[in-house]
Amino acid sequence: QVQLVESGGGLVQAGGSLRLSCAASGRTFSTYAMGWFRQAPGKEREFVTSISWSGSTYYGDSVKGRFTISRDNAKNMVYLQMNSLKPEDTAIYYCAARSGSATFTEARKYVYWGQGTQVTVSS
Repeated sequence: QVQLVESGGGLVQAGGSLRLSCAASGRTFSTYAMGWFRQAPGKEREFVTSISWSGSTYYGDSVKGRFTISRDNAKNMVYLQMNSLKPEDTAIYYCAARSGSATFTEARKYVYWGQGTQVTVSS
């Protein structure tokens, strides 16, 4: 079992930055692939980025070059650094975990989910 709690969301102007954090419980955290997804009103949940247990990273096309995922296995933490934010980045951001590969971009492949944190980018 893994429990996930996101933090760090908020309101920011376009072009600004935010850093989201995800605190994970569980002794086997370091073996899990971790992902960030987002969901805007009226839209499906969208893959943002993921990171394997060893640190390999994958990004959705819309955030490449702007967002960076990282993890600290000693602290059971995952981070999402978001730079050059755009109004279209506005959404609820969810942290997710799965055992095995981090290459999957489908939300249904992830087993554990946090409650989400709101990110709002004003124009």
